[in-house]
Parts: sequence; structure tokens; C-alpha cells
Amino acid sequence: MSVATCLLLYSMVIVTPLIMLPIGTDAAGNLVEDIFHYIDEHQDEFVQNLKEWLAVKSDSSDPILRGELTRMVQIAAERLQTLGATVELIDMGNEKLHDGQSIPFPPAILAQLGNDTTKATVCFYGHVDVQPAKKEDGWKTDPFTMTEINGNLYARGATDNKGPVLAWIHAIDTYKALKQGIPVNLKFIIEGVEETGSPGLEELIKEKNEFFSDVDYIVISDNVWLTKNPALTYGTRGNAYFFVEVEGGNKDLHSGTFGGIIHEPMSDLVFLLASLVDPSGHILIPGIYDEVAPFTKEEQQLYDDIDFDLEEHKNNSGGYQFLQSTKEEVLKHLWRYPSLSIHGIEGAFSGPGSKTVIPSKVIGKFSIRQAPNMTIPAVEKQVTKYLEETFAKLNSTNKLTVSLYIGAMPWVANVNDPQYKAAKNAIIKVFGVTPDMIRDGSTIPLARIFQDLTKKNVMMFPIGGADDGEHSQNEKISRSNYIQGTKLFATFFLELSKLHEDLMAKTNTKTSEISKLIGI
Repeated sequence: MSVATCLLLYSMVIVTPLIMLPIGTDAAGNLVEDIFHYIDEHQDEFVQNLKEWLAVKSDSSDPILRGELTRMVQIAAERLQTLGATVELIDMGNEKLHDGQSIPFPPAILAQLGNDTTKATVCFYGHVDVQPAKKEDGWKTDPFTMTEINGNLYARGATDNKGPVLAWIHAIDTYKALKQGIPVNLKFIIEGVEETGSPGLEELIKEKNEFFSDVDYIVISDNVWLTKNPALTYGTRGNAYFFVEVEGGNKDLHSGTFGGIIHEPMSDLVFLLASLVDPSGHILIPGIYDEVAPFTKEEQQLYDDIDFDLEEHKNNSGGYQFLQSTKEEVLKHLWRYPSLSIHGIEGAFSGPGSKTVIPSKVIGKFSIRQAPNMTIPAVEKQVTKYLEETFAKLNSTNKLTVSLYIGAMPWVANVNDPQYKAAKNAIIKVFGVTPDMIRDGSTIPLARIFQDLTKKNVMMFPIGGADDGEHSQNEKISRSNYIQGTKLFATFFLELSKLHEDLMAKTNTKTSEISKLIGI
């Protein structure tokens, strides 16, 4: 009987909170000590392994580096094989370039280690491609030569995402080296094009549904903490990205010859963009807040417990003043309410100097970060209706076209799911503190995709620091976070194993009781 069926039967009879079984035996306690000692003793080796991975220029956006990207995927696959995992490299097809040429996408990795039906099965997602990086972009060091400065490991991909991927691998390595059985079954899905939108991954998940059939939990380690305190992420906002095109005639015009006697596309567009949000950040589109999920007392408590330094976050903004004045309000507007941002105008003159041109066609670009419960179809309908009605008031002879370019749904997990309890217990054992339960104001589509397609519990389990600078110059991960993160994943296996066994024992008991009641 599957875990899902057991849970359903269990919930029909009685619902009681899960109780964490502490590591009480000397053997279990000694194992944790041995794990920590081994990881500390081998940390230089683990750092060297990361340095070798970071030297590979696996930039997925640069076709010239496609060979290096594919090599990086193969390195990761071979590393999993050394752990004893069965590894399958999946052909992801070809990428069509702007010049019409096609080049192969790097393969995706599906790997499995262990198939004990009495154990929980955890699937880890990660990626080994990176963002572009050049020394002349403002890096203090060569972005592909890992440099350790004051306990920080600087290089492109250090925190996003090669460091966390290797931390998982080294956690497994530790059990192997200590000749200890891994407490859970493990599966891996690792890709090489996450930084360019994960093309083909959704289709892969659909096609390989049997790979996920026995998975109990999916863990993504591809984000960072909010503060210096360890954190678990249980939600992200969605993203609805719109193009607003206003088109006049079939050519650009001289402002001295036609200015003042025509409806100018740029003027129309600026008016439309200015009508989207007020100075307080409130979105002016009617109905946009209607679907936002209401707050609960339990959720409010999560905000109260977060030790968030508002002034530090202001400093990280580069000098901007915030629209909200309290920690709670800032976090709610980052995580819990929708926001609208205007990103740019295509077709407008933007070079240095002056140019007195009236552009014939301009495209405004803006996005709405969606809060939980908001849906793409509803947002698209509301935005289109509002812009068309606002445009009509101008009595312009120009043509308006509103189109949805990206539609990614928000994601929210249940913080009381077993994997969150196990991760929380592991953080307490490794770091000695209770983790912040946080959301992410940005959009990570894969969490929602995994949840919707596999119907499995998904958790985001970061080890990167708030100041790691993923996607920025001087990206890094601290040696401490990297090594402690390795301990954290190794401890998580133990904690999840115990919780899962306890859950199975309870559900099996209830299933037996139900069988007796109905005479099976």
C-alpha cells in the first residue's frame, strides 16, 4: 500500500500530530558524532572537489560553452555512479539558436541509490549550469577559479547550485566511508539548463512519471537564507509577465514634422504604464487582490518569529527607501501580497545623446508577482480588460496588443509535512538554532511543477547565505555553510527516516483497525 493511500485511510479515522522520536540510543548518537567528525576531517577534500567543479565554465546561455556544459553534466553523472547509484542520461533534444543553427541541449540526469521498500524515498533536484560571468564585469577574482577569502569560497556557481549539489553527494559519501547504511532511498534529477528556463524539464517529468512513482518527498536546494539564521522555504510567488504593445504607422517619424498632430505610441504607452500602480505600491487593476489567500494565525506567528534586520535589507537595496516601515509589513509585501514592477520599453530611443524621433511601435514590459491562490487565467483577464478600457479612454487611433509572455504559478507547502519537521530537527542538531520559516518573493517554477505533476510533497531546503550574491558579481558560499550544509543533509536523512517510520507504523495500525471494522 502506498504512503498516500495509508495517509488517506489514516485521516478517515483520526488525525493526531506527529511526535518526533529523539535520537535516544547511544548507537544513533555516536553515528551523528561520527558523521560530523568525518565531515570536519575531510572538509579540505570537499572544498577541493568544489573547486574542480567550479572551474568548469558551464554557462548554459553561451552556445560556445555548450561542450563545457555537457562535460559538467557528465562529471556529475560519473560522481553519482561512484556512490553506487544507477544513472541514466536523458537526451533533452536540440536548442535552436537565433541564427537558425541547432545545438544539443546537455542531457539530464536521473539517478537512483537504494530501493528498500521499508525506507522513505527522497528525490533531490539540483542543477550544474551557471549564470554568465566575466572578470571585467566587476569580479574581484577570476569567476571560474575558486578563491577562498576570509572563509568565503568565491566563484560562479558556488552557491547556485554546485555547492549544494556537492553537499548532498558528500553527505552520501560520508555514510559510505563510515560503512553505514543510508537511512533513506535516494533519487536525483539534475539538469544543465536551469539558468535558461529549464526547457524540456516539465515534459521529462511527465514522461518519466514511473521514476517518481515511489518517491515520498522531493527536496530542492536552490535558494538561500533570508538572514544569517538557517531557514526553510515553504512558498514562492508566481510571475505573470506582460508585453503591452502600442503601434501607430509603419515607420518612425520626425517630431518636428509630426509632433502635436498625431497620437504618439510612446505617449499612449507611458500613460498605460503609469496607470498600473499608485505611489504606495498598490496595484490599481480592479479585482487583482480578490484571489489573495487570507492570513491565518499560524502564518502570522511565522512572521513574528523571524529575526529579520530591516536596516540591513535596506542597505542591500543600494540606498532605496522602503514603502513599509515594519519588519512584518515588508515581509508580507515581499512574500504574501502581489507586486507589480515595470521593467522596460522596447523600441524606444535609449542611447546616449539626443534623438528627436517618434517611434512607430513600442512595447512596454511589466510583471506581476502573484501571491498564493492567484491564478494565471484570472490575472491575464483582469490585466487585459483594464488596459483595454484605459486605452479606450484615450481615443487613440493607435493599435493596442496585450500579451502574456510568462505565466508561472505561486507555490506553497505545508510546514507540518514530515520533511519540514525532519529538516527543522536536523537544523537544530547541526546549528543549534530553530530555523526561520520563510517564503521567497521571487518565482521558482520548478517547485510548483514538481508538486503538480508528481503529486508529491516538495520542500525547499537552502544552505546558502543571504549575502551569497547568486547571479551577481563575486558570488560565493562560505566554507562554514558548505561544510555545515553537508552535515545538515546527512542528519536530515536520519531525521526523515525516523519520522517516516513512525508515520508508517501509525498508518499501518490505523489501516489494520479499519480492516477489522469493515471485516477484511
